[in-house]
Amino acid sequence: MVSERMKGLGTARSVIRELFEYGKVRAAEIGAENVYDFSIGNPSVPSPDAVNETAIRLLREQPDLIHAYTSAQGAADARQRFADSLNRRFGASYTASRLYLTVGAAASLCCVFNGLACPGDEFVVFAPFFPEYKVFIEGAGAKMVLIPPEIETFQIDFDALERSVSEHTKGVVINTPNNPSGVVYSKETLERLAGLLMEKSKQFGHPIYLISDEPYREIVYAGFEAPWVPHIYRDTIVCYSFSKSLSLPGERIGYVLVPEEVTQGDDVYAAVAGAGRSLGYVCAPSLFQQVTSICCDMTSDLKIYEENARLFVSALREMGYHVVEPGGAFYLFPRSLEPDDAAFSERAKQFDLLIVPGASFGAPGHVRISYCVQTDTIRRALPKFQALADSYK
Repeated sequence: MVSERMKGLGTARSVIRELFEYGKVRAAEIGAENVYDFSIGNPSVPSPDAVNETAIRLLREQPDLIHAYTSAQGAADARQRFADSLNRRFGASYTASRLYLTVGAAASLCCVFNGLACPGDEFVVFAPFFPEYKVFIEGAGAKMVLIPPEIETFQIDFDALERSVSEHTKGVVINTPNNPSGVVYSKETLERLAGLLMEKSKQFGHPIYLISDEPYREIVYAGFEAPWVPHIYRDTIVCYSFSKSLSLPGERIGYVLVPEEVTQGDDVYAAVAGAGRSLGYVCAPSLFQQVTSICCDMTSDLKIYEENARLFVSALREMGYHVVEPGGAFYLFPRSLEPDDAAFSERAKQFDLLIVPGASFGAPGHVRISYCVQTDTIRRALPKFQALADSYK
């Protein structure tokens, strides 16, 4: 006998991964240049030269040390460099002792959910949301409570949130800039959220933690701002990854930050570390602990994503697609041209367009387009999107 739940997770890949694998097969059949794969968030810009140069230098200078185990929570010098960077950027006073280095943001979230969850606990998530949240939360033995999307703006529906927060709510998850919509929550939105959570924490007699999932923190476009959330709400736990800012998704490196101000913060950090131990997420990849901590004030050349967004939004709107303007990340989340987003995504494959149905993100009737691709790919794909739209006329 095996766990039926785990067997199901192991045999049924996410819709995103299914499309990604389909794209590789289709590319072998007709050529990669003829498949317009907008399914997955693989950064299209290279890492800064300093990333590879730093890795090479460390491999040469420390061949007997660089692949060794570090402390379970990460090397102290790497964690201190991350803390120093955050302090410089955000005017904070974080210490290495409140950073736990992880195998990407997914591991960060799993450590937080497993560290916080007690029997009967709930975590509130806003649609559209990254589908793995449900897997991570339920894997921690908790319940995910979904707030339906406000489809005109994809901002927070505060009335629905207020109705959904209860004495069972252990945390609220935000992802801004957002995957899949690209929406950025304003300072005013975050302040209103903080006020509501402070009120509810007082009402129920326990802290409600705000879990800020921030892999797209540095990808913010002109006219938008991504505030530093812990300055707005004291009980914020930050989950971060260098996958997007430094174009390192395959290296799986990130962290959990539990600021000193967090209620019962010592216990929260210890629980995160304990969850890392329980899950086997100890000692994140040692080479890239060092590389990313040395390069953590840098980013890849991210401006191409904004150029791609402007091109895509303008063209799709002219074709009749309804698209909420993204403020960051590298995703669009337009409405599908028929109510059944899965059928729309399947029809798009007839034009070799790979786009992800929105139902898996908690927002049926939409599709996700990942535009972290070469701009020329978008230009060549636009006639295909026009042909797709024409097929509904």
